[in-house]
Amino acid sequence: MRIEELILDGFKSYPVRTTVSGFDESFNAITGLNGSGKSNILDAICFVLGITNMQSVRANNLMDLIYKRGQAGVTKASVTIVFNNQDRTKSPVGFENTPQITVTRQIAVGNISKYLLNGHKSTLQNLQTLFQSVQLNINNPNFLIMQGKITKVLNMKPAEILGMVEEAAGTRMFEERKEKAMKTMAKKDKKVEEIESLLREEIDPKLEKLRAEKRSYLEYQKATSELERLTRLVKAYEWTLSVDKVEKAGDALKRKKVEIEDAKEDVSRGGRECEGMEKELAEIQKRREKEMAKGGKVQALTDAVNSLERELVKTKTQLEIKEGSLSEDKKRVDAAKKAVKDLEKGLEQKRTSTSKEAAAFAEFKAAYDAGIAELAKTEELLQTLITGLSSNNADDENAGGYMGQLAEAKARLAAAGTEAEQAKVKMGLAEKEIKEKEPRAKKAEKEGEGALKELAGKRADVEKLRKKVDAAGWDESKERDLLQKQATHSTAMAELMEKRDAIKSRLAAIDFTYSDPAPNFDRSKVKGLVATLIDLDEANFRSSTALEICAGGKLYNVVVDDERVGSQLLEKGRLRKRVTIIPLNKINAFKMSAEKLAAAKHTAPGKAHLALDLVGYSEDVSAAMAYVFGDTFICADKQSAQAVTFNKNIGVKSVTLEGDVYDPSGTLSGGAAPSSSGILVKVQELKAIEMEIAEHKQILDEVTRELGSAKKVIDQWKKDKRELDLREHEVRLLEEQVNGSNATKIISEVEAAKKTLAELKEVINQTKEKQKVAAADCKRLEKEMADFKNNKDSKLNEIKASGLPSSGEHLLTEYRPTSPTRRGTSARRRLRSRLGRKRYRLLRLSFVKQFEGDLEAANAEVDEATAALEKTKAEHEALKETFKGQQGDFKAAEAKLKDERAALVAFDNELADLERDLKTKKQEIVDAELALKKLDHDVGLVAKEKSSAEGLKENLEKQFTWIVDEHQFFGKPGTPYDFKGVNLPQAREQCRELEAQQKGMGRKINTKVMNMIDNVEKKEQALKKMMATVLKDKSMIEDTIAELDRYKRDALAKTWEKVNGDFGLIFAELLPGNFAKLQPPEGQDLTEGLEVKVRLGSVWKASLTELSGGQRSLIALSLIMSLLQFKPAPMYILDEIDAALDLQHTQHIGQLFRNRFKGSQFIVVSLKEGLFTNANVLFRARFRDGTSVVERTERRSASALYGEDKENSSDAPPGKSKGRSGNAATRAPLAVR
Repeated sequence: MRIEELILDGFKSYPVRTTVSGFDESFNAITGLNGSGKSNILDAICFVLGITNMQSVRANNLMDLIYKRGQAGVTKASVTIVFNNQDRTKSPVGFENTPQITVTRQIAVGNISKYLLNGHKSTLQNLQTLFQSVQLNINNPNFLIMQGKITKVLNMKPAEILGMVEEAAGTRMFEERKEKAMKTMAKKDKKVEEIESLLREEIDPKLEKLRAEKRSYLEYQKATSELERLTRLVKAYEWTLSVDKVEKAGDALKRKKVEIEDAKEDVSRGGRECEGMEKELAEIQKRREKEMAKGGKVQALTDAVNSLERELVKTKTQLEIKEGSLSEDKKRVDAAKKAVKDLEKGLEQKRTSTSKEAAAFAEFKAAYDAGIAELAKTEELLQTLITGLSSNNADDENAGGYMGQLAEAKARLAAAGTEAEQAKVKMGLAEKEIKEKEPRAKKAEKEGEGALKELAGKRADVEKLRKKVDAAGWDESKERDLLQKQATHSTAMAELMEKRDAIKSRLAAIDFTYSDPAPNFDRSKVKGLVATLIDLDEANFRSSTALEICAGGKLYNVVVDDERVGSQLLEKGRLRKRVTIIPLNKINAFKMSAEKLAAAKHTAPGKAHLALDLVGYSEDVSAAMAYVFGDTFICADKQSAQAVTFNKNIGVKSVTLEGDVYDPSGTLSGGAAPSSSGILVKVQELKAIEMEIAEHKQILDEVTRELGSAKKVIDQWKKDKRELDLREHEVRLLEEQVNGSNATKIISEVEAAKKTLAELKEVINQTKEKQKVAAADCKRLEKEMADFKNNKDSKLNEIKASGLPSSGEHLLTEYRPTSPTRRGTSARRRLRSRLGRKRYRLLRLSFVKQFEGDLEAANAEVDEATAALEKTKAEHEALKETFKGQQGDFKAAEAKLKDERAALVAFDNELADLERDLKTKKQEIVDAELALKKLDHDVGLVAKEKSSAEGLKENLEKQFTWIVDEHQFFGKPGTPYDFKGVNLPQAREQCRELEAQQKGMGRKINTKVMNMIDNVEKKEQALKKMMATVLKDKSMIEDTIAELDRYKRDALAKTWEKVNGDFGLIFAELLPGNFAKLQPPEGQDLTEGLEVKVRLGSVWKASLTELSGGQRSLIALSLIMSLLQFKPAPMYILDEIDAALDLQHTQHIGQLFRNRFKGSQFIVVSLKEGLFTNANVLFRARFRDGTSVVERTERRSASALYGEDKENSSDAPPGKSKGRSGNAATRAPLAVR
């Protein structure tokens, strides 16, 4: 975009419309004498570009821009620039399709400004944006180099040179806006502090109070609505029940009356029918008696037949019994006789052996009696030596010492032998019985083999089922215990849940419910309300009111893991009420210093406690608890609270147990406990109940799980148990059937005999063991006695020498030839004598007596069995004869009875039918009369019930007039009167509770709280929204600034690298053989500043003061040109930048413009020829008659131009035209009137 035409009207020294056209697209020069108005052309261009700094256009204010400040009849100044916009790549944004852009700026007296863009009104901001988009920022003009800028650059410090580089990089504007943004952010921070202070000190406390009142009001409204709803529902339900009762009672009365009439009719009809039947029965009876009187003996024959039949059955039964008894008696006689023979044979053998032993004993007894006196002293001495006992106890068989023990052992040996002999005899009897009865038993078993096999199979099945039932590991008691346990815990859990619900209904403030804001949401990240996270010991219940006041509204804040979870809850959690959320990762908890805690304990020992220390909580919510309770002391009384709060070393808020609040600022609040007092205690009660519920639920789950896992086992066990009971019943029936037969009886007797035989064998084995033990004891005792004897040889030999005579000892030896000691002292002979007597008495005599007793009993059994057999035979014969006679009599009587009955059958049948019908009819009459009485009683009850229901209905309609209007909706689904699932007693109880609650709440309700809290909440929302917006904007600005700082540094480094290279090359071109560069000062970074370093020849100069004025100007100009070349603008305006340069250097500058700035339009004001030689178009300004005029010359030399400025100028140089001929020159002399 380049300038094609400039139109000035009333601007500075151009009072009339002056058009300057024909601008070259690359290099234009403007010259003229001082004061001719050449610089005003540049001022006009800057004016249109939107300059706001009037000093840059050499004016104090806008009025200075109007010709002669509006005093010469010109009251406005207007400048128009026509831009060529054919190059779309360099067009302003939005003007790519506009080939020509016209921009006009006008000012009028009174500081009236006007902007036109392509003939349409616009604003300064729009125009500045347009020009800035093509690097023509007039308020920070890199493209504009005015008079004095060269000198200014020479005097710049490193930071200022850095600023020029930043301008070239485009980051300077960012810095300006950054500073502006930082100032704005500071203001916003202050505003945020003001908002936070307002929220904290005014809005939040007021809101907490209003919210508490709102909760109370809403609870009151809810209770009122619920009470009205329940009252209507209960009364509607009662009215409906009353109406139903009235209708049902009316219908029942009608039915009962109809039933009464029917019952009366039935009774009357039944009476008439009974009378007719009785008459008919009497007539038939008369006819039957008449028939019987004619010659019948039916009754006598009937009695006789019945009597004979009874006697016949009785005799037959007795005959069968006698036949069985006869068979058994025969068997008994045979068995008894055989036993007698066996016993007689055994007795004879025992008597023979006993007589022999008795003779031997008599012989021994005589010898013993002869020598007994002689041996008395010797025996006394020997007895004393051996056993230590006196012989005075010789007659005592249980005497002490070796003798007594040996006697006792031998007695046991003999007793065992006797027991074995008796068992052998009984075994013989049992074996004989088995031998006799076993064939019969086998035969009987074969006959009943089918039944026994079936019984055995059934028993096997029962045993299998019993093992299967036992193997299941289950029984009825275990199932009963589990079901009882389940019922017990279910009941307890239901009661606890009812208590929990009742408490929850009184704690509606802590009811916090939400929906999962996202799928698979982790609910463990939502900890719950602060009130529900507190564990309060019973010892601290008295501090609950103080803790509630200390927490205030924070008691109902919701604690979450982080702000992201809180945002999710607020946005998508479908919360039913407004809540404040405490994110644990963002909360800054107050921590009381140890010095203040120590000071508080010292000031009020035992009476001041940090609120945080009085509550229990889990570690993961410690930050939230410290935030709520960490900055307040709980004091026992007012004095300790005052001492703690107003102590200069403590100075924190305190709350007394009564609820009075002491603030360090000097405020005191309290006087009455809040309406929500006791909520923490109720919460603890609720938590305790929930813990119990959890315990019961856990047990129930375990029981249910155990029952569920054992269900298959239980079902199978019950099935098997039923099958087992059925099979056992079948076995019992079969056993009864089998046991009732004779075959079973014989088999049982054989089994009993075998069992007895086995027991006797066991007895024999035991007696053998006893004999073995007793023989071992005897052997041991005799050995011990022999050992004793060897130790006392001298004394015993002396006693032996004076012992028994040889004859006595010989007799004793003959009597006991099997004695283990063939030679012995008189003491051993005396022992043998005593042993011989004992064995004879216990063994031989007991055997004989036993056999005699058994034989006597067997003979008695034979006699008894024989007598019984004879008696049974006689009775059997008599019964047989009697049975035959009775059988003949019965048959004869039965034949006669049949003949007589044939005539009376018809009468009997008819009488029987009539009697049966008459009985039935009488019973029907009785039943009808009872039903009639019951109906009369029911009618009275129904009438009374109907009257009561009608009275209740009328009372309800009088008391609740809405019933009449809305009764048609009662009981219908979707209406407030839907009775489905209504529990009337429970609803009535709820009504009573709500009425009591409403009476208590009515005195404390603020009815205006809704409007008040709405206004305050709106204000709070607006403030929070404003604060959130400010904080969000601040965060975005800070992030953007940080990001742009990085971009700025990168851009600055690239710009410095490019500018530094161009700077050296341009300086070398302007001053060949020399070089210059930009670098940070020693020890500093690029962002801290840049300074110029110059090399003249091969020497680097330490400072610019070592250079000449022209060299310094070239340095400054080179720096400016390198900055301009970094980001070329479409147009450059230079005002006498060559003032300090000689002609040679000026020409170099012109060449520089032509060579390095291709594509940019230069408008240069200069008075030196060196610059003109490179310009394509030259404009010359003249001042005539108080106004400025401009002439255009294309490719004209500077000397010719200066010659024309004089009145007698010489001819123009060849190749140039003079005046305004053709296109060579353009003049527009305008006079200002």
